[in-house]
Amino acid sequence: METSVSAEHIRHNWQLAEVQTLFNLPFHELMFQAQSIHRQYQVAGQVQLSTLLSIKTGACPEDCKYCSQSGHYNTSLQKEKLLAVERVVEQARQAQAQGADRFCMGAAWRAPTAKDMPYVLEMVKQVKALGLETCMTLGMLNNEQATELAQAGLDYYNHNLDTSAEHYQAIISTRTYQDRLDTLATVRAAGMKVCAGGILGLGETQRDRWSLLCALANLSEHPESVPMNMLVPIAGTPLGDNEPIDELEFVRAIACARIMMPRAVVRLSAGRSSLSEAAQTLCFLAGANSIFYGEELLTTENPAIDTDKNLLNKLGLVTVRREFTSRRSAVSELDQIPAPKFYDAMAN
Repeated sequence: METSVSAEHIRHNWQLAEVQTLFNLPFHELMFQAQSIHRQYQVAGQVQLSTLLSIKTGACPEDCKYCSQSGHYNTSLQKEKLLAVERVVEQARQAQAQGADRFCMGAAWRAPTAKDMPYVLEMVKQVKALGLETCMTLGMLNNEQATELAQAGLDYYNHNLDTSAEHYQAIISTRTYQDRLDTLATVRAAGMKVCAGGILGLGETQRDRWSLLCALANLSEHPESVPMNMLVPIAGTPLGDNEPIDELEFVRAIACARIMMPRAVVRLSAGRSSLSEAAQTLCFLAGANSIFYGEELLTTENPAIDTDKNLLNKLGLVTVRREFTSRRSAVSELDQIPAPKFYDAMAN
C-alpha cells in the first residue's frame, strides 16, 4: 500500500492500517516524505521558541500515572498556589528577552474555578500585551470559560489526548477520553486554536502510537499545534521506572505527525533533554518546528538555554520573530543566528 499526502489534500479519514504502513516505511523514505510535506506547508529551517510556566503547581486531583503534580502520588514536589499576575508577567518578559516567541501557562487543576478565572484572564491580557503568542492549559473547560479566555485574547488552548483511546484507561481513571475530546471541541467552538498532542513511553504499543496519531489527525479540524512528548519518568509515580523508548521510534512519530497534519506546528516538548543532538536534528528534519525553551518545563528538566542556542546555531536554524504592533523588548541573541546553511532546492 502506498501512503502519501498531496499538496492539495488535508485528510481527516486516516485508517490505522495506513498509519501502520506509513510509520514502518524505510527510514529514509519516511524522512523524505515528511521533509517534502514540511516544505510545502511550513517555512523550512525555522523554529519557534516556546516557554512554559507552571502558574499553579501540584495537588492536582487527577491520577495521571506519569505526572509529578498528581495529588495521588508522593513525588516530593513543592506545591504552589496560583501565582500572582505580576510574577507571571515578569516571567513572560524574561522569556521574551531570552528569545521566546510564545508563552504558555499551565495550572495543575481538573478544571479552573470561578474564583480563579479573573486572575487567569488578566494573565492572558497582560502577557498578550507584551506581543507574545499565548497558550494555556488549565484542565477541562466549560463553554463560558472557553468564551472568556477567547475574549481575553488567548491564542491557543492546550489539552493533550496523551495516548490512544485503547490505552487511556491504563494511564488515567479520573477523566475519560471523551472528556478530553469534548474539551477540544469546546475550545474550537469558542474560536481559539487547538493545541493537542501526546506522550510516548507510557507503556503503550506501537499500535497505540498509530491510534493516537489517527485520533489527532481525524479531528474535524487538525490541531494548529501538536506537542510531542517523551515520558520523563518521575520517582513516586506508577510510571517512574519505565524504560525510555528508542529515539528513532520517536523520530518516526514526529515524521508521521508532520505528514498527517501538514499545517500544524509540531513541537518537541517534554523529554527532549534525554535526546541526543543527533536525535533532535532528525526530529527537525522530520518536521518538528518548535521547541520548549528554558531550563524547566512545568516541573521537569529541559535543556539549558545555551545548549539550545548552540544546537540551533550548529544546524543553521532561525527562530520565529513575528511582527507586532505592541512594543517588543530587546532583540534576543537568537535573532543573530545566521540564515540556514543549506540550499533550499524547492524554493525555485
